[in-house]
Amino acid sequence: MSKETIRFSRRDSADFFKILNKRVNDYFKENKLKKTGDWRLYVKTAIMFTLFLAPYFLILTLGLPMWANLLLTILIGIGMAGVGMNVMHDGNHGSYSNKKWVNKLMGSSIYILAGNVYNWQVQHNVLHHTYTNIHEHDEDLEAGRILRFSEHSEWRKHHKFQHYYSVFLYGLLTFNWAITTDFQQMYRYTKRKLSYGKLPNPVMNWSKLVITKLIYISIWIVLPLLILDIAWWQLLIGFFVMHYVAGVILSVTFQLAHVVDQAETPLPDETGTMKNTWAIHQLFTTVNFGTKNRVVNWFTGGLNHQVEHHIFPNISHVHYTKIAKIVKQTANEFNLPYNEYKTTRKAIISHFNHLKELGKKPVLQY
Repeated sequence: MSKETIRFSRRDSADFFKILNKRVNDYFKENKLKKTGDWRLYVKTAIMFTLFLAPYFLILTLGLPMWANLLLTILIGIGMAGVGMNVMHDGNHGSYSNKKWVNKLMGSSIYILAGNVYNWQVQHNVLHHTYTNIHEHDEDLEAGRILRFSEHSEWRKHHKFQHYYSVFLYGLLTFNWAITTDFQQMYRYTKRKLSYGKLPNPVMNWSKLVITKLIYISIWIVLPLLILDIAWWQLLIGFFVMHYVAGVILSVTFQLAHVVDQAETPLPDETGTMKNTWAIHQLFTTVNFGTKNRVVNWFTGGLNHQVEHHIFPNISHVHYTKIAKIVKQTANEFNLPYNEYKTTRKAIISHFNHLKELGKKPVLQY
């Protein structure tokens, strides 16, 4: 990844963000609301953790047939994605509660999802939210050589098939967290001295990573092997299925907001300066989808309201539906884009069409 310093333009002669921020703040003041989560988020938290953990305990205690255990494993994967999008995400953005210890507790749920708080906050809060869709700075666009998510990435022959095989790789997201990604990211981020807030002590950070991984393996692999009368390979299949289901849900949800036709992937100029201010940059690089669908709104934790989330990451997702009206109106007044797909289906079609276009061999420019 390039270490070139990126700067955003400070020229916003029309004061778009200043006016938008005031309108959003006025909304919360007038309605006497906190920007953090409320009872809706607390109820959802209980539901998501139940969906995630109840099937696990049923598998350990009921002695069900393999087909029933497999169905419960799929349910765990759905709950795993639900906890990640609704609880962990708000917690690590500091938007779950106005109490820091509550945010830290809820953000720490990532440890039982196979991830790591430090790595996630650096990749997501720092790199993705700051440098959204900027090649070699936003790691969400980096997929090695196997997938091409940006027109600025190197093209390879196998990319012409990526709109077919990509979805099969998406399921590996959290599985890779569990076994390789966290170790690679911690090494890379520690070397670059990146952090979200105070830089943690490297020894303590690595120790926490190793200890939490050992606890994770004990919960999801060792304990079931000791309790259940099943072969090790059957357990590993269940473990993989759980992660695969969660990985597909999380990956597709993330991709629909940034790797679609409407989302731009701008580059800085020769001085390392972006054309737009940070807030306006978010409007060009981020897309909403299915915001009228109550099920999608509820289950994705507002990740279908990515425009609102990227401009106001410290506001809980339970408020996005309301402030979306303010954001859209203000963007329209300033003749700025407000990108959205009316349905999730249209966003999915756009994503895979976009992958198909990115998979075509680029035309040489002379």
